[in-house]
Amino acid sequence: MTVAYLGLGANLGDARQTLKDTVVCLAQQHTITVLAKSSLYRTAPVDAGGDDYFNYVVKIDTTLTARQLLRLCHGIEGHFGRERPYRNAPRTLDIDILLYGDSCIEEADLVVPHPRLTERAFTLVPLVELDRDVVIAQRGRADSFLASVQDQRIEKVATHQCALFASRCTSRREV
Repeated sequence: MTVAYLGLGANLGDARQTLKDTVVCLAQQHTITVLAKSSLYRTAPVDAGGDDYFNYVVKIDTTLTARQLLRLCHGIEGHFGRERPYRNAPRTLDIDILLYGDSCIEEADLVVPHPRLTERAFTLVPLVELDRDVVIAQRGRADSFLASVQDQRIEKVATHQCALFASRCTSRREV
């Protein structure tokens, strides 16, 4: 088994729901165990136009090779309607392999660690949230790069609890 970190992002359609559904889809794979998911973040597009993005980072344990994981990620993107009309186009779903164990892979269509991981708040901030001590192969601790992305807009999205559930919890506590 290999621990990997995936960056999930979307800014078309019901992006928040798509990301939630993607985590469920990953968890349903017999070759993947979802270990943790970051908070949901809202971020400005980087090197692109369009609406703000919603982003997660997901920590998984997998028996898949990096190449197999990439193929699975592309299949899930396709399931959610991902199109690639041009570089950095708005998208219904984007799944990037940020880290795959301590592997360093440099192939035409697969580079791990992700080449812009340390330059983008939308991947770096949620990654460090999940694991403050995570090390990016051949680069160092992820948290050491946070200062370099502090000028990028990134906002943690508040999670909303169901009002019915919240009132039941309050009622139970008062009893």
